[in-house]
Amino acid sequence: MPLPRLTLTPDVSHGPLDGAWWPRCDTLELELPSLVDLLEPEPEPGAVIRVAVDPAGWPGAPHTVMAPGRVIAVEPTGPGSDAHVITLDCGAAGRWVLLVVPPEEPAGTAVRLLAAAADPENPLTAANMLALAEAGRPVGAAGEAE
Repeated sequence: MPLPRLTLTPDVSHGPLDGAWWPRCDTLELELPSLVDLLEPEPEPGAVIRVAVDPAGWPGAPHTVMAPGRVIAVEPTGPGSDAHVITLDCGAAGRWVLLVVPPEEPAGTAVRLLAAAADPENPLTAANMLALAEAGRPVGAAGEAE
C-alpha cells in the first residue's frame, strides 16, 4: 500500500483531534497496517497496538489485523462515540485521535479536512468538521466563527 494520507497536529493533545487520516478504501485490514507503521515505525517486540473504530463506519472490521512485527487489536467504540473518528494506542509511541475522512470524499474537500484537523487552533469535533464540509462552508476555526 502507498503511504497513508495523514496529517498530525504539531502539538499532540491540543483538543478533540490530533489530526486526520484519509484512507483509500473502507477495508480496515488493508489500510490499518500502513497507518500504524507510520505512527509507530519501530514497535517493541510483541507490542499490541489497540485501535478503536465505529463499527458502522467500518463494516466487517476484523477483531485483529496482523502486520509485520506487530498485532493490531481492533475494538468497537462505545455508544455515543463519533462515527468518523479512529483512536490508536501505540504504546510508547503515543495515542492519537484522528478524524477519518471518508474514502469517497472529493480531493479538494479531503485536503481541507486534513488541514483543519491538524490545526492546533481548531476546536471542532470530527462530526462538526464533516458537517461544515458537506454544507460547503469553511472547515476549521474559521468555520466555527461563522
